[in-house]
Amino acid sequence: MKQSKRYSPEVRQRAVRMVFEHQGEYASQWAAIGSIAGKFGCTPETLRSWVRQAERDRGLRDCQTTEERERVKALEHENRELKRANEILRKASAYFAQAELDRRGK
Repeated sequence: MKQSKRYSPEVRQRAVRMVFEHQGEYASQWAAIGSIAGKFGCTPETLRSWVRQAERDRGLRDCQTTEERERVKALEHENRELKRANEILRKASAYFAQAELDRRGK
């Protein structure tokens, strides 16, 4: 069974900082990640994903930054809420229009 660990932002930042500071001491960035991941008790792949995101946030890689991803996520949530509100208003409008037609027919 796979067990999920949550790491605090401080731990993530420290691990990523260590990779950036010490990658010159290793043959490759992956070697540095593998060595440093063991010190923090996370898998190398987890640390690699943190490093890649930090590189995006610093503008070293092309892709969405963390800030952009959070903004898109917030906009998508707002969009869902607005669609839900519009659907409620549409149904209420149809209900009251039908009630008005029924009242006039009597």
